[in-house]
Amino acid sequence: MRPRRLPTLAVLVLSGMALAGGTTPAVAVPDDGLNVTSVACSEAPRELPINEFTDHRELGIELDRIERVSGGKVQVEQAGRSNRGREIYTARVGTGRKAVLLTSEIHGNEKTGTDAILDLLDWVGTSDSAKARKWRSELTIVAIPKMNPDGAELDRRGNDMTWQEVTARHPQLRGAQPAWNYYTTPRQGDDYAVRPGFDINRDYNPDLNYVPRKEDLPGHSAQTGWYLSPETSLVRDVYRGLTAEFGKVDTYVDLHHQGACFVMPDDPDEFVTLSISGKFVDDPATTPGLEKYARNYDLTYSKQLNVAVNNALQGAANNRPVFGNVTLYPQDTNLPGTGLGSFALNGSGTVLFEVRGQTQTLGQKHRAVLTRSVYIGLDGMLSAVASGQVRKLNPADYDRIPPRGPNVGTGAEEARVDF
Repeated sequence: MRPRRLPTLAVLVLSGMALAGGTTPAVAVPDDGLNVTSVACSEAPRELPINEFTDHRELGIELDRIERVSGGKVQVEQAGRSNRGREIYTARVGTGRKAVLLTSEIHGNEKTGTDAILDLLDWVGTSDSAKARKWRSELTIVAIPKMNPDGAELDRRGNDMTWQEVTARHPQLRGAQPAWNYYTTPRQGDDYAVRPGFDINRDYNPDLNYVPRKEDLPGHSAQTGWYLSPETSLVRDVYRGLTAEFGKVDTYVDLHHQGACFVMPDDPDEFVTLSISGKFVDDPATTPGLEKYARNYDLTYSKQLNVAVNNALQGAANNRPVFGNVTLYPQDTNLPGTGLGSFALNGSGTVLFEVRGQTQTLGQKHRAVLTRSVYIGLDGMLSAVASGQVRKLNPADYDRIPPRGPNVGTGAEEARVDF
C-alpha cells in the first residue's frame, strides 16, 4: 500500500490532540492561500494530481488493516460490487442503539470524505479513551466509503454504466426513454460520450421497496429516482437492513464537494471551506406524492445535527480560522431523488457536507486541511449524538449559519451542479 502523505505540522498537531480527546493548543499557522481570494481561483476543469487520495485498491488494504488493529471492533464486509465489478465495502463499529450511516464519494471526484471516514474508523476502533468508549456503547456506526468506485477510479462525477446495461438489469424498462440523469455529453471536463454513466445521487427513492417502472422515466430533478444502479441499490439495502435492526436509522451523513471559488457572504476575501445542510426536499406535507412521509420527516433534528457540526468547526477555528468558514448550502434545494432527500423522508436526521473544490479544480491541493475539516465536523456531530446533547441544541442556530456567498472564480458555470 502506498503510504498516505502526512499532513502539515499544524494539522498534525490539531489531529493528534483531537484524536487523544484532549484540548488543542493554539497553533500559529502561516497563511497557505486556502482561505484568501487574493489567490486566483478558477472553476475550469483541469487534469490535476490526485495520487495522495486513497484509491480503490488502497481502500481495501486500509480497511483490512483497521479491522486487524481494532481487534475486530471495526467489522469490514464486502456489501456488493459496482457495475464494473469493484468491491463496495461497509465498515461497522459500535454496539449502541443509535444507528448512524455515513457514505462518501458517491461522486467519484469528491474524495476528502473517504479519507476522513478512514481516519475516524481508525480512531474509534483503536482508542481506549472515554470518548471512544462512549461512541462505541451508544452508537452503531456503519460507513460505506467510496460508494462509487467506478467513478472514483475514473476521477469523475458519474458512474460507468450504459443505458443498455440498465435495461439488461431491469428488462421491464426496455423501450423507455433513458433517465434524465444519464450522462452522454461532456461534463466537468469528462467526455461521457465515450464512457456514459449516471449521476447516481439522483437514483434514490424514499419507497425502499420501489421497483423501477417504465412509466416513471425519464423523470426530472424534482422527482424521485429509481434504484437503477447497483451502487444506490446497495446503499438502499444497507439502510433497509439497519432500519429492520434498529427500527430507524437515527442519522445519515453524505460527504460531498462543491465549487472551489465560493466566498463567505460577509467577507469576499475568504473562501468557503465547506457548506452544510439538513434540508433537501420541500415540505412533504404539502408536496403531492410525498404526503405519506410527512409524519416521519424531522427537519428539526436535521437542523440540530448540523448545528453540532458547525459548533465543532467554529471551536476549531480558534486555532485555525479557516475551519470557521462554514456556510449553509442553498436552502431552496428540492431533490427527493438524492440519498439525503430519500432517507430524510424515511425519518433519519440528515447532514450534507460540501467541501471546497472537486478534484478537477483543486486536485489534491489543501487535501490535509479539507479532510481535517470533515473529520472535525463528524467528530462534533457524533459526540453530540452519542451523549444525547444534540437534542438540546437550538435548531434556530441552524438558520443563523450564514448563507453561501457568490462564486468569484473564472468559469464559474462549472460549479452550478447541485450536490
